[in-house]
Amino acid sequence: MEQIEQRTLPGSIPQRRYGRSEDWLSIIGFGGILVSKISQDLANRRVAEAVERGVNYFDVAPSYHDAQDRLGPALEPYRKGVFLACKTTCRDAASARTEFEGSLKALRTDYFDLYQLHALMDVQEDVEAAFAPGGVMEVLQQARKDGQIRHLGFSAHSERAALAAMYRFDFDSVLFPVNFAAIEFANFGPRVIEAARGRNMAVLALKAMAQGRWRDGDPRREQHPAIWYEPMVDERGRELALRYTLALPVTAAIPPGDVQFWDSALATAQNARPLGDAERRELLRFKPEGNVIFSER
Repeated sequence: MEQIEQRTLPGSIPQRRYGRSEDWLSIIGFGGILVSKISQDLANRRVAEAVERGVNYFDVAPSYHDAQDRLGPALEPYRKGVFLACKTTCRDAASARTEFEGSLKALRTDYFDLYQLHALMDVQEDVEAAFAPGGVMEVLQQARKDGQIRHLGFSAHSERAALAAMYRFDFDSVLFPVNFAAIEFANFGPRVIEAARGRNMAVLALKAMAQGRWRDGDPRREQHPAIWYEPMVDERGRELALRYTLALPVTAAIPPGDVQFWDSALATAQNARPLGDAERRELLRFKPEGNVIFSER
């Protein structure tokens, strides 16, 4: 797969074009979970440091605890210079409108650069429900007409749901797991990437630094309460895993919601390059144990 257009500004991490638009996004996105359950002062510092390092893509959702409440004030001084993405798990119009307005208020903005259907998993319960009469898409399309949304996208953890959503609507982007283990050991992801690229949609990557699903009862899960999958704890492994993802035609990757992984991602992104043959073999040795790789359920 061909790489997408990229540029590097002095003193910043690289940027890539967001799909067919004129927007350029930092290749590492700031996940709002990074400011959840911390003081406002610390949230302000984390956001300021990210902006100083060239991060201009911020992603959050109402379901991320108090992340919206912290991110709104922290991001307010930089709002005009960043690309702000939000999401909704609502599938009906009434609740979606209430949640949408609540997110605008909490994030201290009057528009979103990107608004996404969040966590599409089932074709009928999620995709078809969103497009049914009285569904969430009625609200989102009207909000785009009203200038409250610039781009429409969705996140998914199912290839079937992602492809169904693409066939139903001309979305601007898909937020999807793009992960070495999923691709190499389960062939999970390439169909979504290819379909998105064929529609000139931006691909935004989740779980680049994941090793697999959490196994039931894994005691390490308590050490990473803000990460919903088993992260690549080996420092070399997560560098290789992120470089693997960034070598694919993705616009940006969002690291796990843990400061340790955030710092690693920024360091890797500064001079990210495709893996050589020896590095690729090294990465594949991190194959997860058992049936814990990401795949279609």
